[in-house]
Amino acid sequence: MKAVEVTEFGDSSVIEVNDTEKPEPDAGELRVEVKAAGINFADIMQRRGHYQGGPEPNYTPGMEVAGVVDAVGDGVGREVGDEVMGFVNHGGYAEYAIANASGVFDLPENMSFSEGAGFPVQFLTAHNCLFEWGDLTEDESVLIHAAAGGVGTAAVQLASNAGAEVYGTASTDEKLGLAEDLGCDHPIQYTEVDFVEAVNDHTDGDGVDLVLDGIGSDTTTESMKCLKHFGRMVSFGAASGEPGKPNTSDLLFNNHTVIGYHLGQAMYRDPGRVFQAVPKLTEALGTGDLEVIVGHEFSLDEAAEAHEFIEDRKSSGKVVLKP
Repeated sequence: MKAVEVTEFGDSSVIEVNDTEKPEPDAGELRVEVKAAGINFADIMQRRGHYQGGPEPNYTPGMEVAGVVDAVGDGVGREVGDEVMGFVNHGGYAEYAIANASGVFDLPENMSFSEGAGFPVQFLTAHNCLFEWGDLTEDESVLIHAAAGGVGTAAVQLASNAGAEVYGTASTDEKLGLAEDLGCDHPIQYTEVDFVEAVNDHTDGDGVDLVLDGIGSDTTTESMKCLKHFGRMVSFGAASGEPGKPNTSDLLFNNHTVIGYHLGQAMYRDPGRVFQAVPKLTEALGTGDLEVIVGHEFSLDEAAEAHEFIEDRKSSGKVVLKP
């Protein structure tokens, strides 16, 4: 089969597409014929060698796929031919991938494979950060960074549907237009204005109840200036390449809460907490109340170009590979 391989840590030039053996499922696992694989910024961080606990080269990247069940191991309650979407433990950028059956879900009938590949990481991260970890309620407000990205487009929809007031940042008018169409009440072009000033101007200096921060670096410390007294922040990534460093003096004085969220570790340690939203989310996706925004599709042979596209901040919505 054809598979993408990261041969060493580095820039996109370390990505190769090679022929390799088709993997075989063990007990509790199934093999998926991959129709679409989601690309996440975590894949890029892993490729750079900057991801804590990430794989060592040579490896095949990719943590979420959608496709057709091709083979099942012992104890798997699925049939060959089932259309599914879900998580794989690396190996998604390939024609076939192995998944633990517990992390695989039915693909709703009206969803494409590309849309299915944009569900697992994006929508579970967004829902968990907003509600299971962030405790957002309908009378509250939330600031969502990278509001036109994969997690961002999911989070904007979920927060808006829940009745919260949504602030969102993005780098271009086009991206902000997408976020606004999805329910962002206050789009902020952070390349043109200071997002802290924008939020505090809108709130008369009160700030927001919740911030979702997947950026890290200075964005983390600046975002804390947007929080209400007793406000909270969920830190779920470091797309900037640098971890955020909350100012503990402000943390104490303002009674702020900073909450860490890592999808992989959460699934491993408390899968019930992570997956409890899946039925509600897939139902909403099936009825059209929620939408996976697929912005760009690349072929498997274009994996390096796809990574560059994301790194150059050209992407909006979900970026997928199609074998």
